[in-house]
Amino acid sequence: MSELLKIEGLTKAYPGVVANDGVGFSVRPGEVHALLGENGAGKSTLVKMIYGLVKPDAGSMQFAGQPFAPADPRAARAAGVAMVFQHFSLFEALNVAENVALGMETPPPMRQLAARIREISTAYGLPLDPMRLVGDLSAGERQRVEIVRCLLQDPKLLIMDEPTSVLTPQEVEILFHTLRKLSSEGTAILYISHKLEEIRALCDGATILRGGKVVASCDPREKTARELAELMVGAELKVTDRAERRLGDVVLSVRELSLAPMSQFGPSLKGVSFDLRAGEVLGIGGVAGNGQEELLATLSGERPSAAATVMLNGMDISGLGPNGRRAKGLLAAPEERLGHAAVPAMSLTENAILTGTMRKPLTRHGFVDQGAARRFAEETIAAFDVRTPGAHVAARALSGGNLQKFVIGREVLQAPSVLVVNQPTWGVDAAAAAAIRQALLDLAAQGAAVIAISQDLDELMEISDRFAALNEGRLSAPRPMQGLTLEEIGLMLGGAHGMQEAQP
Repeated sequence: MSELLKIEGLTKAYPGVVANDGVGFSVRPGEVHALLGENGAGKSTLVKMIYGLVKPDAGSMQFAGQPFAPADPRAARAAGVAMVFQHFSLFEALNVAENVALGMETPPPMRQLAARIREISTAYGLPLDPMRLVGDLSAGERQRVEIVRCLLQDPKLLIMDEPTSVLTPQEVEILFHTLRKLSSEGTAILYISHKLEEIRALCDGATILRGGKVVASCDPREKTARELAELMVGAELKVTDRAERRLGDVVLSVRELSLAPMSQFGPSLKGVSFDLRAGEVLGIGGVAGNGQEELLATLSGERPSAAATVMLNGMDISGLGPNGRRAKGLLAAPEERLGHAAVPAMSLTENAILTGTMRKPLTRHGFVDQGAARRFAEETIAAFDVRTPGAHVAARALSGGNLQKFVIGREVLQAPSVLVVNQPTWGVDAAAAAAIRQALLDLAAQGAAVIAISQDLDELMEISDRFAALNEGRLSAPRPMQGLTLEEIGLMLGGAHGMQEAQP
């Protein structure tokens, strides 16, 4: 059989947008095929149609030589299609076997299922204890549960959406070994990822979407990551400019920062200590769920740590809340754009007011100066190339990348002494991500200090002067990024070494 999955003219439109416009491509048995594109290019809609979650308006699919139009995911699974979603669908209070059983049409007796989980997970290099609570598993182990659940279906096609976003480099290698084994046995893999070097290392072919249409097909092994990115965005990417800068005095000093878990299965922070100098970018890496959200909450003042000492420019700000810390020069941009960094129903002008009043003249005699607020929002929109009809537009109407540019720009234009950002380019397309990284580097070049918390190691290696890793709420001693290897970073992320108190 030359083609396992064949798609022709697949189209899906929603009010005001055509998500997929006449999409066509094919995947052969045993092929690892990449699906590439910016945010909004149509990747998610396309795989949802393949998996039976969305019904196409036009076009056709064939699977294993037969017409294929799954009415729902159950029909897709019955035909031999399995999917591992980017966001896990697991119950933390249940064990591995119970979670796997919930995803099966007719699960076998629990003892028999547990034996199959051990057998399959070991055979594919993803060993799991079926009796462990999911709430006690790492992000990498949770992904194993999702994959093993799929493998128990013996799929002909496995769809994977951003599968390495929560993995250390060592876990990525284990996953790639598993996927290559599946490929060698004839399973086709449709692979979505924004990590282009991984695409080049793993995939045999690639289909590139832009604006809902197929704009190119290629062998990614014959392209550079930059060439792939430029095919995705349809324009030449700017090279990040790292201006020469001198590091100044210590502007932020943190000692013994600890915090109780924010949820039942969440991590606690344990004695986090570090110093940060003017003009420095400190990159903090970590697999999801190791304390990133908690660290930003404590540094921003949303959840102050009672025992910690936090010194900003020689002043003790340990007892200050978010507004007090903002007034002194410590600003933050959280991971969750809609709902935390911005209020969805509020306009961009109103969202500018939310964090801008402490450092910008946006009020007069205790009342909001609407003109000043609108000008601040418009300044942010212009300076950070936010694609929107104007400052009156609601935050929820912006794409993820444009809202993220607005959120970062809103903080940068307030001239912080220290800016803490969590996942600054999460889910953002290549062009917007490059603009945000450049803005952080430019801010540091102007003398501010930046803490960039990110799961994207390529990003941290590009912008950071020093690197530290969060593992189970502990922060490793920051090390100079120059000369640090990916293997060493992976060991730090896994907590293998360096988890002592950071030195100044």
